[in-house]
Amino acid sequence: MNMTDLPQADCIDRLRAGDEAAFAALYSRHMAAMIRVAETIVNCRATAEEVAQETWLAVLGNIGNFEGRSSLAGWIFTILANKARSRARRDGRTLSLDEGGPGDDLSAAFDGHGRWTRMPALWEEITPERIVAGRSLAAHLADAIDELPPAQRAVIVLRVQQGLAPAEVCRILDISEGNMRVLLHRGRLRLRARLAELA
Repeated sequence: MNMTDLPQADCIDRLRAGDEAAFAALYSRHMAAMIRVAETIVNCRATAEEVAQETWLAVLGNIGNFEGRSSLAGWIFTILANKARSRARRDGRTLSLDEGGPGDDLSAAFDGHGRWTRMPALWEEITPERIVAGRSLAAHLADAIDELPPAQRAVIVLRVQQGLAPAEVCRILDISEGNMRVLLHRGRLRLRARLAELA
C-alpha cells in the first residue's frame, strides 16, 4: 500500500511508533505547501522554511497528544500557522487579509460548487502538444500561485492543493467563512487569468 493511501488512523499509529516511512510520506506530501502558507504570514522564504521545520519538530513531539478532532493535515497546518504568527509578531511583521483591489473581476467564473461556469479555452481541447507542454503549464501555475497576494495564496494552498475542509482553513487562518470564500474566488480568478495567457 502506498503511504499516501494510508488511512489517517493508521498513519497516526505509525507516526506514534516512530515509523520513518510514514513520516517521510507525510513530509513529502505537505512540506512545500507548509512553506508556501508560512511565507504568506512571515513574508520571507528563509523564515518560512525555518517555521516549517519547527512545525515538524512540534508535530513529532506532540503526535501522542493528537486527539483527531480535525484532520491530521489540519492539525499540522494549525501548528504551522500558530508558529508563523508568533514568528511574524517577534519579527515585527503582520499579515493583511484585505485583498481587494482594482482589477478584481468578481464575475461568475465559478458556480456555487466551485466548478468553472465556462471552462478556460486552454482546457477545451486536449492535444498531444498540450500534453507534452504539461510540465510547462505546471511550472506556470506554480509561479502564478506564488505571485498571488498572501491571503489568497494561503487559501488556495490549503483549500485546493491540500484539500482541507472550509472550516479547517478558516480556523487555521483565523478568518470567517465568507472571507475565505472571497479569497478563494479571487485567487481562482487570478489563476484563471494567468492560465488564459497560455491559450
